[in-house]
Amino acid sequence: MGAVITRREIAEAFANGMEFFSTFGGNPVSCAVGLAVLDVIEEEGLLEHARETGKRILAGLHDLRDRHEIIGDVRGVGLFIGIELVLDRDTRAPAHREARELVNRLKDRGILLGTDGPFNNVVKIKPPMVITQEDADMFVRVLDDCLTDMAASG
Repeated sequence: MGAVITRREIAEAFANGMEFFSTFGGNPVSCAVGLAVLDVIEEEGLLEHARETGKRILAGLHDLRDRHEIIGDVRGVGLFIGIELVLDRDTRAPAHREARELVNRLKDRGILLGTDGPFNNVVKIKPPMVITQEDADMFVRVLDDCLTDMAASG
């Protein structure tokens, strides 16, 4: 389910004779599935769960930022979180190779993440909404281990 909200002049730019379409747009089955998903999100309190679990992860990541100089910034909302890795906190020089190494070390430990940002130095975290508090704590511990190992081998 989706929507586009924009200014009139942007929307009018699409009025050029070429029709925009979506393969499943308006399909009654797809709409029913979308509504069922929204019902589950509401009934199971998944938004509040994402909010609370995201706060827990962010708190752990802020603690790691205080202990690992390579973490320049931690930011996010709910379960969509980014960890910016830098070579130097003052210059904010991007640590893109280190970000890739961290992602690979985490993959070796069973955690799949990716990098993003203009310099590929932001480790992107977006777990499923059903992540548990225990999973969140385990993630922060494994991330800490990987960062500690990287610093020791650096």
